[in-house]
Amino acid sequence: MSPDLDDEFRWLESLADPEVTAWVRARNAETRGALADDPSFAPLLTELRGVLDAADRVPYVHWDGTYLYNLWKDEAHPRGLWRRTTLDEYRRAEPDWELLLDVDALAAAEAEPWTWQGAIVQRPGHRRCLVRLARGGSDASVVREFDLATRDFVPDGFTLPEAKSDVGWIDADHIYVGTDFGPGSLTASGYPRIVKRWRRGTPLAGATVVHQGRDDDVSVYAVHDPTPGFVRDFLGRRLDFFRREEFLRTVDGELHRIDVPEDAETDVHREWLLIALRSDWTVGDRTYSPGSVLVTRLDRYLAGERDLTVLFAPGPDSAPGRHAWTRGHLILSSLVDVRGRIEVLTPGEDGWQRRPLLESTEATGTTDPVEERHVVVVDTNPEESDEYLLASTGFLAPTALHHGTVGGPVETLKRDPAFFDPAGMTVRQLHARSADGTLVPYFLVRPAGEPTGPTLLTGYGGFEMAWTPSYSGIIGRGWLARGGSYVVANIRGGGEYGPRWHRAALRENRLRAYEDFAAVATDLVDRGVTVPARLGIEGGSNGGLLMGVMLTRFPELFGAVVARVPLLDMRRYHLLLAGASWMAEYGDPDDEADWAFLREYSPYHNVRPGQPYPPVLFVTSSRDDRVHPGHARKMAALLHACGYDVSYYENIEGGHGAAADNAQMAFKWALMLRFLWHRLTDTDSAVVP
Repeated sequence: MSPDLDDEFRWLESLADPEVTAWVRARNAETRGALADDPSFAPLLTELRGVLDAADRVPYVHWDGTYLYNLWKDEAHPRGLWRRTTLDEYRRAEPDWELLLDVDALAAAEAEPWTWQGAIVQRPGHRRCLVRLARGGSDASVVREFDLATRDFVPDGFTLPEAKSDVGWIDADHIYVGTDFGPGSLTASGYPRIVKRWRRGTPLAGATVVHQGRDDDVSVYAVHDPTPGFVRDFLGRRLDFFRREEFLRTVDGELHRIDVPEDAETDVHREWLLIALRSDWTVGDRTYSPGSVLVTRLDRYLAGERDLTVLFAPGPDSAPGRHAWTRGHLILSSLVDVRGRIEVLTPGEDGWQRRPLLESTEATGTTDPVEERHVVVVDTNPEESDEYLLASTGFLAPTALHHGTVGGPVETLKRDPAFFDPAGMTVRQLHARSADGTLVPYFLVRPAGEPTGPTLLTGYGGFEMAWTPSYSGIIGRGWLARGGSYVVANIRGGGEYGPRWHRAALRENRLRAYEDFAAVATDLVDRGVTVPARLGIEGGSNGGLLMGVMLTRFPELFGAVVARVPLLDMRRYHLLLAGASWMAEYGDPDDEADWAFLREYSPYHNVRPGQPYPPVLFVTSSRDDRVHPGHARKMAALLHACGYDVSYYENIEGGHGAAADNAQMAFKWALMLRFLWHRLTDTDSAVVP
């Protein structure tokens, strides 16, 4: 078939056609009948729901002022309770939470399927916030002003209808707003092209334009920094997914360009400008390599000085990670061969001093008899103090949340329960040799004793995102505890080794990521871990594209495939929803040269009859307004027309996560794990209680 010449299933891209809705319902009924009606499905679903709704799991929080905020979901509150407490209260086994908003009660009162999308708290003061609510979990949301003291929405407050808006406080009576102002106000990617300054009590149409971009930009933005002594505003254009231009805006409206490479990331804290590089940058007689993290004084830099201090310089096996400011320090994470390291850097008269944030691993219990835990910064409170929150986690180690102050002791605040017994299980980091000779790392998690179950391999390989060890009660309870092995592949395109690892699989080099994943699959077989018939793979979003390529390009390596919210039609992806924002990653299908390499791997354009394709399940959401559900719909229809074993499930809610609450999340994962286990084994294993 040649869907690039005659796309007979394009009609499935419609989001409102009753015929498409009927098609979706019919496919859902088929998949439910085949998987959810099986006697082994209900116990698995119950187990997974128990993991997600566990009363003793960590209530993760973020700081705003003196409060810790949390959204709590459980069986009684599927949409969530938005609440807050103090650090002292949070230390208790049963904190006294102040309920701010019951999302379920609001959804029932307004007959809307609201899901929580976050809140932007006003600084200073922390009295008001801008709440985001989305229908069914979509990226687009409504915005409403909320009073944290009265715990109610503000009458005649700042309100925006449903859109992919960008909002932020300036002061108590003004906000920056980028939204759908009408025709021409959005970019081709569907994000704001214009940002305005909106004064309380005035119509949105009368707001003042402060910055605007071009149609082919990804978006524009404006940010107000209210830090005492450093009050200022920043305006910018996101030129594509990785490039932007940013300006400091003076009180009289003048714009001063922050003159750094377009693909560099910048961050300003008090007097400091942080610059993270994605490409070589020559300043004077020195060249800084991709992955370097630099710092300088903002005022001097804007005045023309180029006195740069290197805070991180990448090595062959290292990459920068996340960073977080405290009031007087910088906490900088990095990866060394996909294992985390955290340092604290402090400015002083003799320059920047560095030391490990954690002087000993015992501080957070990061030494485990089974594996070394991965430690990440969860949040800091730079407006108030030098405090921080850390999470320590591992494939077999339940995640723990810790609190500390730079230079002081670290305490464990909360710890997730163990959702499965790790006794005897092992974690190993191995390497596979890809087609071009590159060594590709991967983590192999194996059950105790002689493994009796199949192997599940996952990966992502895109947008410079690194996949690091983490605890999953879903995978642990639903896969490892049943005797299955689990593998995470750190393929190129990700950020495990910094920008160079990402750039190695960018655009015309995309096939390297897919060759890496195939190499890991082959290595697992060569090592005797599994055989192709018992090797299943799973991935979502860009990882769903990876699954589609594996299905059509390397079908002989796998026994079953699951693709969640996937990109699959690389000829039209840039025309569907937010797809245009990813052309810097994949290429422009309207450019003949780009389409030549996209055509080579686009899953939808590489389906052929009579191939040894393994069974495949596609999972998506009608409310996904990031990756269009048409990708999965069309691919399922095409494969079915060719006579292949294809299953399809589309949740009516869920957005890009394909689930709007814990019940939907548990059902989604139960479907996927049941499908994989059934297709990869001849006999079923009982769910471990």
